[in-house]
Amino acid sequence: MAFHANGAGALDYFPCRYGGSRLTFRGPKRALSGEYIAVLGSSAAYGRFVPTPFPALVEERLGIEVANMACLNAGPDAYLGDPGALEVVRGARAVVVQVMGAVNLSNRFYSVHPRRNDRFIAAAAALHNLYPDVDFTEINFTGHLIRSLLAQGEERFSLVAAELRQVWLARMRALLDRMPAQRVLLWTSDHPPPPPGQAGPLLAPELVDRNMVAALRPEVSDYVEHVASAEARAEGVRAMRFAAVDAAVARRHPAGAVHREMADALVPVLERLM
Repeated sequence: MAFHANGAGALDYFPCRYGGSRLTFRGPKRALSGEYIAVLGSSAAYGRFVPTPFPALVEERLGIEVANMACLNAGPDAYLGDPGALEVVRGARAVVVQVMGAVNLSNRFYSVHPRRNDRFIAAAAALHNLYPDVDFTEINFTGHLIRSLLAQGEERFSLVAAELRQVWLARMRALLDRMPAQRVLLWTSDHPPPPPGQAGPLLAPELVDRNMVAALRPEVSDYVEHVASAEARAEGVRAMRFAAVDAAVARRHPAGAVHREMADALVPVLERLM
């Protein structure tokens, strides 16, 4: 049965900050006084609605502190624009970086909020010129933006998608370059990385294909590709905690069983690196 209520029974994430970072992470806050592992990523790594997400499970099994530094809806921009977060990451013994989608980042067509990367800030002149028939004044989130652009057809959107993929690859490389030597790239989804041309903007991680992931492999110590099993996905929201108003959102997030699979995949890799 799912643990949910109108608000009072929702999960407490014990929000915290590390070092001089301006980002808010999931707690409880770790002391980070000795060796530790840092986990960077988006909503899947954050573990929304899941009482014990995979960073906490890895911590239990390895006996070393794991700082969950994932942020909801984050792209690489959230970290590249936060020197305080990067300083904490550089002090880690090892880092796990979730493959984040390619939609929530600033590019030559549009800009996003530096910390809340799913927030659409403004369309650039290039986007106005490409889409003179779209009114951007009522768009506040990147998801709404992408759906609005897609509604105008694939031909024009392909230009935006190509830009996003190119920028994503450059930013992910820049992010990995600022990390300690022991770094693990984590793909987690209900499907493996799709072939080029099949990675859609509405399929998480958005717009990221097999070639993009392969291009990052030389930048990391190891790569873990986790595809959630049907059995884990079937758990649904039964072990989640959420307010009743968030029921539909919870169904779109990885279940607790999926997080256990992620931990199973990561632990032996991290043990070897540590």
